[in-house]
Amino acid sequence: MNFKYHWEDFVPGWTHESPERTLSAEEMVAFAREHDPQRYHTDEQAAKASPFGGLIASGWHTATVAMRFMCDGYLSASSCIGSPGIDEVRFAAPVRPGDALRFRATVLEARPSSSKPDRGTVRWRWEVLNQNDEVVLSMNGVQFFLRRPKSDGG
Repeated sequence: MNFKYHWEDFVPGWTHESPERTLSAEEMVAFAREHDPQRYHTDEQAAKASPFGGLIASGWHTATVAMRFMCDGYLSASSCIGSPGIDEVRFAAPVRPGDALRFRATVLEARPSSSKPDRGTVRWRWEVLNQNDEVVLSMNGVQFFLRRPKSDGG
């Protein structure tokens, strides 16, 4: 398969920033009703009486939005062959209806595999920011990528 990005492209300091995406109250409530039905995610009146003072998105909803940003931005065009997981997830600030979110990915470290020469590991810092440049979600994680094939021409 022909990939735009291989392990070699992800050098420390490489970054990707996405365009914005605005979350609606309807979208936030629909996700929460299905996956995280806490009152401040699903009920506008109950949310007003919560410490948040209003409706907020589930942190897991924000994480799935981050995943979509990641796929649209670079992952679907890459030689990624999976991930062993995420080391840290932080829900740093509430996401409210009408917030315009964007995604930033930063390569922290890239290492070739010592046992499989056709691949390498990339350690990332992923962030979702709102329209005020506040980080609302941050994650550190690892992904595996195939290395760029050597050309047949030498």
